[in-house]
Amino acid sequence: MAANRRSEAIGGGGGGGGGRGESVVVDCGRRRRSCGYCRSPNWSSISHGLIAQSLTVDDYQDLLDRGWRRSGSFLYKPDMRTTCCPPYTIRLKAADFSPSKEQNRVRKRMERFLDGTLDTKAKHELLEDLNTSKVACECECHGRSSLATVEPSMDVEEDKNEPEQFMHYLSDAIDKAVHACIESEMFPANLQLPKASVKGVSPTKKKELVKGLENLLYTSNIAFQLAATLRRARSEKEDERQSKFSGNSAEDQLPSELTPRSIGEKLAQSLSQMGETSGFLIQACDGHLNFYSISEHTSADKTSQEKSLSKESPRRSGNKRRCMVRCCKRCSGNRQKLEILLKRSTFEPEEFELYRRYQVKVHKDNPDHITESAYRSFLVDTPLVFVPSTSDGSVPPCGFGSFHQSYVIDGRLVAVGVVDILPKCLSSKYLFWDPDFAFLSLGKYSALQEISWVKENQVHCPSLQYYYLGYYIHSCSKMRYKAAYWPSELLCPLHYQWVPFNVAKPLLDRSKYVVLSDYKDQDEKPVLPPVSDHISEHQLEESEHKDLNDRLVGDEEMFDVDEENVESESESSNVELYETEDRDIGNALIGLPGSRLRYKDLRGAFGLVERKDLEAQVQRYVRVVGPELSERMVYSLGHRGGGRRRRRWLRFLGWFSLGACTGRSSGLRRPGSSRWTKRTAWFCCP
Repeated sequence: MAANRRSEAIGGGGGGGGGRGESVVVDCGRRRRSCGYCRSPNWSSISHGLIAQSLTVDDYQDLLDRGWRRSGSFLYKPDMRTTCCPPYTIRLKAADFSPSKEQNRVRKRMERFLDGTLDTKAKHELLEDLNTSKVACECECHGRSSLATVEPSMDVEEDKNEPEQFMHYLSDAIDKAVHACIESEMFPANLQLPKASVKGVSPTKKKELVKGLENLLYTSNIAFQLAATLRRARSEKEDERQSKFSGNSAEDQLPSELTPRSIGEKLAQSLSQMGETSGFLIQACDGHLNFYSISEHTSADKTSQEKSLSKESPRRSGNKRRCMVRCCKRCSGNRQKLEILLKRSTFEPEEFELYRRYQVKVHKDNPDHITESAYRSFLVDTPLVFVPSTSDGSVPPCGFGSFHQSYVIDGRLVAVGVVDILPKCLSSKYLFWDPDFAFLSLGKYSALQEISWVKENQVHCPSLQYYYLGYYIHSCSKMRYKAAYWPSELLCPLHYQWVPFNVAKPLLDRSKYVVLSDYKDQDEKPVLPPVSDHISEHQLEESEHKDLNDRLVGDEEMFDVDEENVESESESSNVELYETEDRDIGNALIGLPGSRLRYKDLRGAFGLVERKDLEAQVQRYVRVVGPELSERMVYSLGHRGGGRRRRRWLRFLGWFSLGACTGRSSGLRRPGSSRWTKRTAWFCCP
């Protein structure tokens, strides 16, 4: 591998020692907030919230498998039926992962960058500096000290034997040109546009070309792919608006500037202006982008001055570029070192500064809103109780808990992935990266590394098999890239069974909310077979392209509990009880100051009105976390954060909390009661 991995389990995060600990949660009820996906002006994002004071890794694993996620110490589960953009938990079995062509290109791009064979904008600027300052290049590949403007002879021939390198280089250059067209608003910015692919022209094909085109080396049909994507987007928009021109074909409605021919011409012009393809002559021919050998492709009617320019200036620039590529590749001392460091979640000033740069430059956040306290509560603070490694193979060497996985290139921090490592999975929570390294697609690269980490650690912990990518939102185009990590599964929002994505996709195409497991028989076989056994390579790659340089992963949002809208008692009590068949809440574990009691033992301590209010609240809690978790996790009633209703009857409970603290078990009366029973006194004194 290109990266060196180191795991550290020192400092920071969680508590817990060697045991699995105890989960203690405070109920926040149903909450409404503005949606960060559809940008609805209404409070249309609806979820149930819990504040975790402590949380075992086993309980959080089970919560994930019921559709929960965490933002710092705040746990939330979207109300799938009523929220505007239903998010489905998505996971991937690491051992079955099959990388796409685009994902393989991301890996190769990183390898070439570390080797020094990847041409980036920074290297192009460096070449300009070498040209103007005449800095000496003392690489062994030249055998002597020489200026960077030297024109190699044998090395040019050697470069011609590396067509794969040039095709990758030209593909990257075209992608930059597409991005430039997006910035200039030639193309819409809200579409997932395909990546460029450049192919070499075989000698057999060259013989079939007309005279004058024998020097064609590479070609790309990206203009046709872009035109098709734009045509589909326009067609979908027209269908949605039920345009009165619906009788016309999509081709008739396509403006002339969006045809393959015009797109090819714009890209060729952009490439020439960017100067990314020096050493080649670029021409757009009926939508095809063609790259010719510039040293030979000169027509007879060109003046001698034009010949000189085409043969000397571009050729020198191209030779200088190739010289630099070879120098970086051959001088082993110039190879850059990538380290991937895994450490427990702690606050690091360097990471916070990187997070600030990322949020400002990539997400356009207001710098004044990016505070250290907000960063800590979002990505550093964790309720997970750390579990150290064991020798029995049940825990990986790093342990279970919350971690920061940092990516360091030659001592420079370039990305940080925030992850939770649990008994069955690595759960990706968030990633932030250095905007200067956007060309490396660090989001995709880190996802591939995290999948590899799961594979490697299965040897130490056989139960660790899955990679959780957070939420998949089919109605949000920016979130669909997660399906490119194939083969993935989506969690049924009602029965909490895992359904293959290729079964779920056609259902989600028809409706935002679907009970996915209803389409499986008793033998767990899909009742409605998928259209094909797997998603096509083109569909996978198309879903990967998004404007924000891959993932927002795991696309968790920062929750401000105080700013959210808590539903009123009447609104919350009218919620349909559709998520559970078990109405018996007697075994729910209730936490009071100094006590842990089953609700059935606590029920008798309340009057009719108070019991009805509390029972409705506990019933909703049992419904959203499930009966099993409600019996394990402590539902705390004696701490801040439970809302007006809890505070009201906590004041009611104050009488026996005092008794528990002072040790008195008699002589106290419940408000409105003429007697105090010994049974109730036993509740108060642990």
